[in-house]
Amino acid sequence: MKYSLRHLTRYSYPQPVANSYNLACVTPRQLPYQQVLQTRLEVLPLPSEMQQRSDYFGNTQHFIHLQSPHQQLSVTADSIVTVQPRHNVLKIQDAVSLNQLQSHMATQHDPATLQAKLCLHASQLIPLLPQAKALITPLLSEGQNVLQLAQALNDFIFNEFQYDPEFSTVVTPLTDVISHRRGVCQDFAQLAISCLRCVGIPARYVSGYLETRPPEGQPRLVGADASHAWFAVFDPTLGWIDFDPTNNLLADEQHLTVAFGRDYADVVPLKGLLQGNGEHTLTVAVDVAPLAD
Repeated sequence: MKYSLRHLTRYSYPQPVANSYNLACVTPRQLPYQQVLQTRLEVLPLPSEMQQRSDYFGNTQHFIHLQSPHQQLSVTADSIVTVQPRHNVLKIQDAVSLNQLQSHMATQHDPATLQAKLCLHASQLIPLLPQAKALITPLLSEGQNVLQLAQALNDFIFNEFQYDPEFSTVVTPLTDVISHRRGVCQDFAQLAISCLRCVGIPARYVSGYLETRPPEGQPRLVGADASHAWFAVFDPTLGWIDFDPTNNLLADEQHLTVAFGRDYADVVPLKGLLQGNGEHTLTVAVDVAPLAD
């Protein structure tokens, strides 16, 4: 599938601010199953300086400096992306066992495994909670491989937790999500990651988008028209396999990947510091539209 993708982030301030230093992470990734055909970042007002770099995980980041006083900052990413089927459902049966994975993580030091090790421990927003371990422990069964466990966890979160966009913010702790059994896609992804890491499975946070308009006759997915989040599990042979607990799916053609890391803090779309009044109004608009090939 080919998509047109637009992500607008706008900050408005009651008084002029100056020396605004920002880091944007809104450019889609080049991946084996995703090709970025075109991409452009527009910043208004025009920045004094803008530099592009790749972080440790290979995500594209833009450093943006606005020196002159301004009352509004708009960052718009326009891209054209093609996404191929991943056939992840066919890979579920071929995954390693939990014991095999843990042995691999303990003994191997290749670049892919070293990166996965960063996603094995607690991170800034994802503690290893006893409550999370208590959720995943009943899902463990003899003869089960790691992807089957991840699929069972995906199903559990979808069925046992309520999607509630009014419940949480980006700083709501996982303990609240677990105790109230509700949250949004970011919460569900980070909950799943905490559960998996508690039993020794590397899991990473993935940010991206969902196709805005589903195929005819198909239900609309939760998370369309906004940034979306899901999680991925590491298998030494298969690589990273993505799961969407908000919709109880394995990520496929309708999931467009922007970035991944240890948790949301690694992939915030736009964050920064400024000189002036810290109060602001935030506007975010996302549009994902299929294009004819």
